[in-house]
Amino acid sequence: MAQQGVVLDQDQFCCSICLDLLKDPVTLACGHSYCSSCIEGCWDQDEQKGVYSCPQCRQSFTRRPALKRNYMLAEVVEKLKETGGDQAAQSDLTSPAGPGEVTCDLCTGPRKQRALKSCLVCLLSYCQTHLQPHYHPKMKNHKLVEAMSGLQEMICSSHDKLLEVFCRTDQQCICMLCIMDEHKGHDTVSVKAERKEKQDKLVLSQQEVQQRVQQREKELKELQQAVESFKRSGQAAVEDSERIFTELIRSIERRRSEVKDLIRAQQGAAVSQAEGLLERLEQEIAELRRRDAELEKLSHTEDNIHFLQNYQSLSSTSVSSDVPSISVPPLQYFKHVTEVVSELRDKLEELIQREWSNISTTVDVFLPPEPKTRADLLPYSCQLTLDPNTLHRNLYLSEENRKVTRLKQQQPYPVHPERFTLYPQVLCREALSGRCYWEVEWRGNTVDIAVSYKDISRTGDNSYFGYNNKSWMLQCYCNCYTFRHNSVDTAVSGPQSSRVGVYLDHKAGTLSFYSVDSDTVTLLHRVQTTFTQPLYPGFWLCYNASEEIMKLW
Repeated sequence: MAQQGVVLDQDQFCCSICLDLLKDPVTLACGHSYCSSCIEGCWDQDEQKGVYSCPQCRQSFTRRPALKRNYMLAEVVEKLKETGGDQAAQSDLTSPAGPGEVTCDLCTGPRKQRALKSCLVCLLSYCQTHLQPHYHPKMKNHKLVEAMSGLQEMICSSHDKLLEVFCRTDQQCICMLCIMDEHKGHDTVSVKAERKEKQDKLVLSQQEVQQRVQQREKELKELQQAVESFKRSGQAAVEDSERIFTELIRSIERRRSEVKDLIRAQQGAAVSQAEGLLERLEQEIAELRRRDAELEKLSHTEDNIHFLQNYQSLSSTSVSSDVPSISVPPLQYFKHVTEVVSELRDKLEELIQREWSNISTTVDVFLPPEPKTRADLLPYSCQLTLDPNTLHRNLYLSEENRKVTRLKQQQPYPVHPERFTLYPQVLCREALSGRCYWEVEWRGNTVDIAVSYKDISRTGDNSYFGYNNKSWMLQCYCNCYTFRHNSVDTAVSGPQSSRVGVYLDHKAGTLSFYSVDSDTVTLLHRVQTTFTQPLYPGFWLCYNASEEIMKLW
C-alpha cells in the first residue's frame, strides 16, 4: 500500500524548476526542495545581484546558502523510481513484451509481460508485478539490474558466481572464486576498473576512426571534382581538335581521327580509374562509419560484462591504411593537346608526322605514377593459378594449383598440345594485360620466374624461358640473380630473399622484379619494352626446388 501511495502522489517529489523527479535533492531553510543542479543554476543566473531566494516562496538569503543533500528525500525518490514512477510509466512497464524485448520469466500464458529488472542472484528477469517481492527487506542482498537477456553469460560456469573480476593475464571476466583457483597469482582488477581503462582507449580509437572519415571525405570530394574536370577538359579538347582539324587539308584527316580516339581513350581510362577509386573510397567510408557506429554503441552500453566481452573484437582491429593516398592531378589536362594541334594546322604532312609523338605524349602524361613501395604495389595484386595443361611431367601441382614442385620421376599426365615437353616449366591460367602484381616464394637451388606470350613454343630449345623473344625471365640462384631475354643475359644485384615480387604495366611496357622482405621491396631489375600480346606468368624449376604463388588476401 505504501508503494502504491508513492506512485499516486509522485508529483510532490518533482522539482518545481525542471518539473522532473528530484535528482540529488537538497532542501532550503524555508523547507522547499530542489534538484541540486537546478537551484545552483538558478542562483548562478542572479550571481551579480548578491541576493538568493527560494523560487517558490521567494524567501531571500543574504548569503548564498551552503546546500546539503536531503538523504531521506533522495531515498524516497529512488524508491519511487524503482517502483515504477508515475502512473503512465506504470502502465507502460506492465505492457506485454514487444519484439526484441526481455520477457518476464515468471509470467505464464501466450503473452508475457515486459521485464523491468533482472536479478543476478536468481538469474531471472521480472515484470513490474513479479518484481515486488524483491523490494522486501529479506531480498536486500539480491542484486537488481536493468532487464537483460543472456544472464547465464554473467555467471562463472565453474563456480556459479557472478563475474565481478577481470583477469588481465588471460583477458577474461572471472568470479571471486576463480582468483583462488585457476587464476591464482594473475593480474586482476574489478570489471568496473577495467571498463574505465578500456573505455578511454575506445574513445581514442573512435577519434582515430572519425579523423580517418574526415580525411577520406576530403579526398572523396577532391576526386569527384577531378572526375568532373576530366570530363569537361576531355570534352573541350575533343571539340577544339574537331574545329582545328576541319581547317586542314585531306592529308591530315587520318590524324584527326586518331587524336580524337586517343583523347577519348585516355579520358575514359582516367575517368574509369578515378571512378574505381571513388567506389573504393565510398566503401571505406561506409566501413569506417559502420565501425564508428559499433564503437559508439559499445561506448554507451551500461552493461560492463557485455562491454568487456565485445571490446576485444571491436578494438583489436586497427584502422586499415592499405588504400593509397589519393593524388589529384592538375586541372588543365588536355590544354597542351589543343596547342599542339593548332600548330599542326599550319604545317605540312611531313611536319605532322614528326609532331605526332608530341600529341601522344601529351595525352599519356596522366598515367598513374610507378609504384615505389609494397603498399603501392599491393592494390594491383592479382589471383593466379597454375595451368595443369602446360605442366611438364617432372612437375607436380598442389594447394589448389598454387604450388608447383619438381619431382624425380615423370608423372603420367595426358598428352596436351600446350604441355611443355623438354624443360620443367609451367604457365599460369590468367592472361595479364593491365597493371598487375604478384609474389612468388621459392626454395631450392635455382628457379626461374618469368612472363611469356601464350604462343611460346612447347617443344625444343626455343621453349626455354628467356631464350626467345616471347618471354622475359629472372633466374634466382642461392646467392645471385640473372635476367634473360632473347638469349641475352644481364647480371642483377640486390638483396637475397626467398620471396620475389613481379609488377607488370602492360600498357607502359614495364616489367619489374623486386626482392621482398616483410613489407619492404627492393627493385632488382626493370624492363622497358613494348608488349604486343597478353602475358602469362611462368616458372622453371631446378632439381629438388619448389615455389608457390602467394595468396595476398
